[in-house]
Amino acid sequence: MQETGGQLGEVVVSGGRLAKLGTRLGLDSRERLSWALYDWANSAFATTIMAAVLPVYYASVAGAGLSGNTASVYWGYTTAAGLLVIALVAPVLGSVADYVGAKKRFLAGFLTLGVVFTAALFFTREGDWLLTSSLFVVANVGFAGANIFYDSLLPHVTDEEGTDRLSAAGYALGYLGGGVLLVLNLAWILSPSTFGISNNASASRWAMLSVAVWWTVFSIPIFRYVDEPAPRNRTAEELESNPSPIRAGFGQLRRTFSEVRQYRQLFVFLLAFWLYADGIGTIIKMATVYGATIGIGQQDLIGALVLVQFLGIPFAFAFGSLGDRIGAKRGIFIGLVVYAGVSVGGYFISEAWHFWVLAAVVATVQGGTQALSRSLYSTLVPASKSSEFFSFFSISSKFAGIFGPLLFSVIGSVTGSSRLGIVSLLVFFVGGMVILWFVDVEEGRQAARDAQAAVDGDGAVSRTAAADGGSGT
Repeated sequence: MQETGGQLGEVVVSGGRLAKLGTRLGLDSRERLSWALYDWANSAFATTIMAAVLPVYYASVAGAGLSGNTASVYWGYTTAAGLLVIALVAPVLGSVADYVGAKKRFLAGFLTLGVVFTAALFFTREGDWLLTSSLFVVANVGFAGANIFYDSLLPHVTDEEGTDRLSAAGYALGYLGGGVLLVLNLAWILSPSTFGISNNASASRWAMLSVAVWWTVFSIPIFRYVDEPAPRNRTAEELESNPSPIRAGFGQLRRTFSEVRQYRQLFVFLLAFWLYADGIGTIIKMATVYGATIGIGQQDLIGALVLVQFLGIPFAFAFGSLGDRIGAKRGIFIGLVVYAGVSVGGYFISEAWHFWVLAAVVATVQGGTQALSRSLYSTLVPASKSSEFFSFFSISSKFAGIFGPLLFSVIGSVTGSSRLGIVSLLVFFVGGMVILWFVDVEEGRQAARDAQAAVDGDGAVSRTAAADGGSGT
């Protein structure tokens, strides 16, 4: 574990109860707080662009003139396309980042890509659904690509015992940051003239531009106060051949596909995550465009998502503590049961208050389920392979994430209604729970410890034996 960017004594909060609170939340150093603040920064994209403003803008402005539920169908295809691109390049990027020690540089590159194309959404107008789709695809690639390297820094800024708390704290700060900006965006949209804006459509465009500014400004701490982890040790074969980073990345990718399968518990968890993350992601991305197509007004749609942002803060922290008490696996199970109920309840939405109720229910589990998934995964991988293995984590969510919006869109296109698309997500939650049941968390964590000890030279267990041996008994 690193303690760079500030000594442990350089505590973020000082004195009495505040110091204890910072420690309890995992935010007990400048480095950890700076890492978590990136969630505050990038959640503006997740809330305003992915979930709240852009989907409604797409359905009512950019997609104006599209008949029936065509806008929601096209939005589903747009979301799937962006996820496909990042899923294809993520594993190579992770391998290269581990090889050359460039996690922060890759984070900066994808951050820039996401910010520039998010800002470009400001220039879209009525009927520009194809342009809007294209810009969103590239911006989403930037957002998702940056998250690979942000997530991969987690095991380098805390230890195994602190991952649940710090991961949950990141999500909680994300809820708060995304929520604060979304409240401002909602004020612009509800009363544009008060802010000197001509109409609701223009207010939506200004809201999207504000995301680019917010994302940029609040990303500064992670680059200033979180150090770049050292590159991984190269094998004798790599040192002899001295390949280029890209060539080495492709070579490492082939080895990683084989190696991930050797970490049995990690691989089973990835299969479970692949399923249930698809359902979660589809609900996040499709909720407002679905609500817009069944007649719920923009004020209720965005207002309900503001509720999710702020109600989600205490529940994200609560899930971090819940993971400490009952284990991350059990905490994830609780979240998935709730999500299964939401997917069924979404079929019966007919009034605005129905949408508010389901939004409140989602807020209780959304951040916590994702945070515990991230922290559990981080304890199942050797720290020296964090970027490489977090690329697989990303692939699991991105490739899986393709099928949820795709299924939603195909069913909506075939039936002419998106209601069956919502209830069809039940298969992802139930399937994820079934596979998760078979994950032996302690065996997987011991395999990761043994493998890392072999890399550090602190143990005599070979990497292969560590992967195959489980608990080592």
